[in-house]
Amino acid sequence: MKIVITGAAGAIGSHLAERCILEGHEVVGIDALTPYYDPRLKQATGKLLESKGVKMYYENLVDANLISILEGAGAIFHLAAQPGISTTTPFEDYLNNNLIATQKLLEAAKQVKTLEVFINASTSSIYGTFANGSETTVPAPTSNYGVTKLAAEQLALSYYRTFRLPVVNIRFFSVYGERERPEKFFFKLIKSLYEDTEISIYEGSEAHVRSYTYVGDIIDGCIKALDKRANILGETFNLGNDLTSTTGEGLRTVEELMGKKAKIKVIPKRPGDQLETGAKIDKARELLGYNPKTDLKTGLKKEIDWYGEFVHGKF
Repeated sequence: MKIVITGAAGAIGSHLAERCILEGHEVVGIDALTPYYDPRLKQATGKLLESKGVKMYYENLVDANLISILEGAGAIFHLAAQPGISTTTPFEDYLNNNLIATQKLLEAAKQVKTLEVFINASTSSIYGTFANGSETTVPAPTSNYGVTKLAAEQLALSYYRTFRLPVVNIRFFSVYGERERPEKFFFKLIKSLYEDTEISIYEGSEAHVRSYTYVGDIIDGCIKALDKRANILGETFNLGNDLTSTTGEGLRTVEELMGKKAKIKVIPKRPGDQLETGAKIDKARELLGYNPKTDLKTGLKKEIDWYGEFVHGKF
C-alpha cells in the first residue's frame, strides 16, 4: 500500500515511516521543515528516511501540489502540526498549520479514489486542564494549540459525515522518546545534564501528572488503526499510556539513569498548561487491540542513549 505521512521528519512521523517501510509499504513523506525548532534536526531525520526508501517532499501543505503527491495512496497519516503550548508562537501559525493545512489536505484527499483511511493525529490538549476522561468527555481546551487541533478534528469528521471520506481521529498523550522535539521537557532535561547546564522548570510543574507514552507504543497504536481501518471509520481514539507519573518522577528517573542531579531554575507558570493527562484507552484496547508496554524508565533510557549518540555535540 502507498502510505503518505505528513510531518514525516518529526518524532512520531519518522518512526511511523520507518515502521511502514519495514512492513513492506511504499511510503511518501511530507514535511515543511518549519523553524519552530532547529531544522537541521529534521533535515538529518529526512535524510535518514530517504536512505531507507521513503520518498520525501519538503513542502508546506498549504502550497504543495497535494493531488499529485497523494495519487494512488491507500492511507494518509496526517501528523503535521504547529505543536506545543507556547506563549511566543503567533495564533496565525496555529491557524495556518493546524487548520488551514488540514483543510487543504482533506480537499486533496477527496480526489484520491484509492484512499482507504485518513488518520488525523490530534492531542490530549483538546481536553484542557484535566485530560483524564474518555473520548466522550466534553473538550475544554485552554491553549491555542488545543483549540486549533480540536477544530481540525471536527473539520476532518465533517468530511467523513458529508463526503464519506474515511477519517479516523487519534489523540496522542505526552509522547516522548528518540527524536523528541527540543522544547519538550525530557529533551531539555537530558540536554542540560549532558552539558552540565541549568534547566528552567515552570512553577508547580513537578506535581503535574502525565500519561508519558513512549513513541514506540504510539507507533504500535497507529499501525493497529491502519490494520483495523475498515471497522473504525468516523471514530476517535485516545492513544497513550494509562499508567501515569508526575513530571517530578520523570525528572528523578532521568537523574538516576544519567547519574547526575539537575540544576533547576523555577520560572513563572505557563498559561494554558495542563495539570493532568491520564489516557483512558478502553476504546483503543477493545477496537484496536492497543496495549502500551514500555515503562517510563525503559523509554527514557532509550531517549538518553539516542541523545548521546545522535544529538550531543552535533547540533
